[in-house]
Order: sequence, then C-alpha cells, then structure tokens
Amino acid sequence: MATWQEIEKDAPEFAERVRDRFAAGIHKTIATLRADGSPRISGSELEIKDGEVTLGMMADSLKLRDVRRDPRIAVHSPTLDPPKEGEWLGDAKLAGRVVEIAAPTEGAQPDGNYFRIDVTEVALTYVGKPADHLVIESWREGVGWRRTTRK
Repeated sequence: MATWQEIEKDAPEFAERVRDRFAAGIHKTIATLRADGSPRISGSELEIKDGEVTLGMMADSLKLRDVRRDPRIAVHSPTLDPPKEGEWLGDAKLAGRVVEIAAPTEGAQPDGNYFRIDVTEVALTYVGKPADHLVIESWREGVGWRRTTRK
C-alpha cells in the first residue's frame, strides 16, 4: 500500500488533479463493509494534506464499527453536475485500508476517531476532448499510472 506522497512522486500531475476533485466539495461518499460483507455507503469529510489522505469518524458510528472489523474502504469525490458549457473535470475515486492515527492538533472532535488511508488504487474519470470518449486515468499499487479511453 502507498501513502499519498508516494503517488504524488510517481504521478504528480495525476495526483494534483485527483486532489483537486476531492477538494471540490466538503462531503465525500465512503464505502465500508458490514459484518455480513455487504457494502455500506456513508457521507464523510476527507483531507489530502502533507502526503497523506486522512478522515475522521464519530465514536460508535456504524462505519467506525465496519472499519475496525475490516479496514478496507473506498471513497468517491464530491459529485458536481457538469457545467452547461465548458469542461467537466470529472470524478475521482480511491481505495485502500484505513489505519488509526492520533487526533489532529487542531479541529479534532473530542470523541472522534481518526484514520489515514493506505492507498491501493486511485481513479480519475472525465470526458475527453473532443467530447466523444471517456478518459480513465488510474494508479494502482505495483502498476503505477495508466491512461485508457473508451468510446
């Protein structure tokens, strides 16, 4: 698994575009696994800063129970409607495993639980130029950055 810093070093322009997509809004969607293995989606806030992807969870939340049982997680950037005119910047996703960390020195909730995500994969999807194809850029652990298109 990789830190965000490793992805930034391996594919800096891609990492910057992904970070921008996640910064486009406050609320992200995360997926965790319930005890029976079915997926659970929840809203969350997330930060990509100082070479790490971090997030917090409220004590006794269902998603906290999920990640303590199974640390695998997937996160989707805020979804913004494409503009009527101009370029749609796309959606970003990442997946990996959460690792519990100490509370941040500023802004921490007294009963919050904090995590960094050790990243296994990242994807950025957007409409190409001309707007007749989809572009999928991805980074995978052990593979690195790739770009593919689909019509």
